[in-house]
Amino acid sequence: MPDSPLAQTVASLQSRARTELAELVAFKSVADPAQFPRSECEAAAEWVAGALRSEGFTDVALLDTPDGTQSVYGFLPGPAGAPTVLLYAHYDVQPPLDEAAWISPPFELTERDGRWYGRGAADCKGGLIMHLTALRALKEHGGVPVNVKVIVEGSEEQGTGGLEQYAEAHPELLTADTIVIGDTGNFRVGLPTVTATLRGMTLVRVQVDTLEGNLHSGQFGGAAPDALAALIRILDSLRAEDGSTVVDGLEPDARWEGLQYPEEEFRKDAKVLDGVGLTGGGTVADRIWARPAVTVLGIDCPPVVGATPSVQAGARALVSLRIPPGTDAVKASELLAAHLEKAAPWGARVTVEQIGQGQPFRADTGSPAYASMAEAMREAYDGTEMQTSGMGGSIPLCNTLAGLYPQAEILLIGLSEPEAQIHAVNESVSPEELERLSLAEALFLQRYARQYEAAGS
Repeated sequence: MPDSPLAQTVASLQSRARTELAELVAFKSVADPAQFPRSECEAAAEWVAGALRSEGFTDVALLDTPDGTQSVYGFLPGPAGAPTVLLYAHYDVQPPLDEAAWISPPFELTERDGRWYGRGAADCKGGLIMHLTALRALKEHGGVPVNVKVIVEGSEEQGTGGLEQYAEAHPELLTADTIVIGDTGNFRVGLPTVTATLRGMTLVRVQVDTLEGNLHSGQFGGAAPDALAALIRILDSLRAEDGSTVVDGLEPDARWEGLQYPEEEFRKDAKVLDGVGLTGGGTVADRIWARPAVTVLGIDCPPVVGATPSVQAGARALVSLRIPPGTDAVKASELLAAHLEKAAPWGARVTVEQIGQGQPFRADTGSPAYASMAEAMREAYDGTEMQTSGMGGSIPLCNTLAGLYPQAEILLIGLSEPEAQIHAVNESVSPEELERLSLAEALFLQRYARQYEAAGS
């Protein structure tokens, strides 16, 4: 870390950052009432609102969004004539999956081997703490030099689009000169990175029906059409022999030009077992940033324990399709549904239900704000130059904001580097990355304010 007064202040705030992150991680804020009580998300939203009020934010509000969740908004006025910067994070999290596989409780922030473990520590409750730490440090060094809007989403992980719909209905609310999305991450620990592209996403539920009811497999098996077997064939049609994604009508061979991801590093980051090959062709960067990728997220069928000798009458699956910039999510959804229906064997009845959707995003990395961020990251990371990468994940709000505010510059940074294992068990955040990125954001706001003032003079 640099030894400037601002850097020292950020370092002094890390104990408070850990305490607050622990409080926030303790909320089981999975935005799915079928898994966790709605009250957990409501309590997390109230915590966020209280944190903003304590920092002097005005107009703090809990926004009831159309998908039934709450986003939290606040405004912190800056000097007269200063630009406005919108800072984004989300407080909802992925479910913990197999809690028994966590080394420490998923909703209890635990320090281990130099990292802080807990669901949402990196994605994206840590992003909110990063924003708060940067603003607190600036207050001790001349004040926050810009107008700041903060929006903290309550259903980003569900992909149900509540905040996007709310923003479209209230376009004046989030207008800004520059938007900092704190929900991506460095290419790896210690390498400052902004994200240039995000893949879009479509999420569908596939239902397969073949019989009026389950049948005895000894009496009817061999001729009765098995819905589970039909579903397996349908899902298998989504991959070529090498494992690459195949959806009729989608471009499968796009290339990524830019920062590359060496295969040996990817295998290590992804914890691929020895002897198991990667799927798809082309470079790793091609596969995860420039091409569509299908994932079967879950299947409803009888579990092994307690299974009976039956031919299944129905089965269903949840399927995610990630799509690169340049592909329309609506069209991709239509192609995916058509592919699934066409692949059904034996005349099995297939119903495809849209669950979630988000457009891909490409940032303008040549905009002036990126120059300010590059300088800020260079200082925060002791001279290491900022890199630009893609990201395989989706943040649907980015396209909404780009459409509503075409003049705004959008930057994507965050704490989700490979070791963070977001969406998996044992998610964690690097305290060092939190400290450095908090400093980088504070430096960015200072530099951006000066750049804006110089451009206007």
